Amino acid sequence: METQTIDRKQTKIPVIMKQKPSVAVVILNWNGQKLLSEFLPSVVAHTPASTAIILADNASTDESIAWTQTHYPAVITIKNQANLGFAAGYNLALANLNYDYFVLLNSDVAVTENWINPVIQLMENDAKIAVCQPKILSYRTPESFEYAGAAGGYMDLLGYPFCKGRIFETLENDTGQYNANEEIFWASGAAFFVRADLFKLAGGFDKDYFAHMEEIDLCWRLKNMGYKIMACNESTVYHLGGGTLSETNPEKTYLNFRNSLYTLRKNLPLHTAFGLLLIRHVLDLVAMLKFLLTGKFKHAFAINRAHYAFLMNQRTCVNKRKDLLKLFKKSNKTGQYKRSIVYDYYILKKRKFSDLSVRNFFR
Repeated sequence: METQTIDRKQTKIPVIMKQKPSVAVVILNWNGQKLLSEFLPSVVAHTPASTAIILADNASTDESIAWTQTHYPAVITIKNQANLGFAAGYNLALANLNYDYFVLLNSDVAVTENWINPVIQLMENDAKIAVCQPKILSYRTPESFEYAGAAGGYMDLLGYPFCKGRIFETLENDTGQYNANEEIFWASGAAFFVRADLFKLAGGFDKDYFAHMEEIDLCWRLKNMGYKIMACNESTVYHLGGGTLSETNPEKTYLNFRNSLYTLRKNLPLHTAFGLLLIRHVLDLVAMLKFLLTGKFKHAFAINRAHYAFLMNQRTCVNKRKDLLKLFKKSNKTGQYKRSIVYDYYILKKRKFSDLSVRNFFR
């Protein structure tokens, strides 16, 4: 595989096409040289030679590109001209790449032997599978599921995401209890396998999200187009987590709350979204009061900012909803929980995914 440094001002990007299906692992990076030095070796070691590995750099000011080209000259590099965040950064990097599958991989993920083939084979066997994720365990505590994705993402009736193996702050140990390959509601952006043609047909990630929840929004859009989202637990990766914004950063709180509201407004019919957003407004107010009472004033203000930004961007949300309806076929609700996970977790004390009744999920 030849080294290629690609400037975004170029109109054509050469790619490597060795076999069908063609696969590209694309790692978005911003000032992540330290993470690359720790995690890229496993990616190079365990990725088939026929699979391209691409570093999409969001205008880093550290030595990320130079380090990568020195130590791993076979890795292709793409230079974005500014830090565009996760959503727009990936959209731009993938726009002119010609592969059958993209594997969007966080720079803080360590992979294992044969991590790609089981996922691609699962997707090849069912053309309705648009997106798939591997099992995601914690890099720090390998016996535990990792927060961002675990064994697959789900959504409750109020739009709160949770995972098989992780509900809110409760992380389960992996004892093989969720090893089956199953249809889910959303896949983690930490290790996101997606059909390239469907990624582009759906419009990619919503660039206005910048970061956080853009993968949930894209999965929901693809489900509204009639496609499936899957978890392939025959493949395992280990995610460090918090590599871009930590849980203590108020900006992460702002993006999570704002983008969650965007996602509901865009992907639900108005008559459903209206009532749901009223309930979420009340629940978010409770969260804001909790932050105030615990002295986390910046986080409380971040929730207020999120709701203000959502209200100020209603016209944009409406226009996006109209665009999505042009692609709408039949909503696929598989992986959606028919109850409130907030109520079941905090009131009924159902801490594990296995505590939730199968009957309460759309299948």
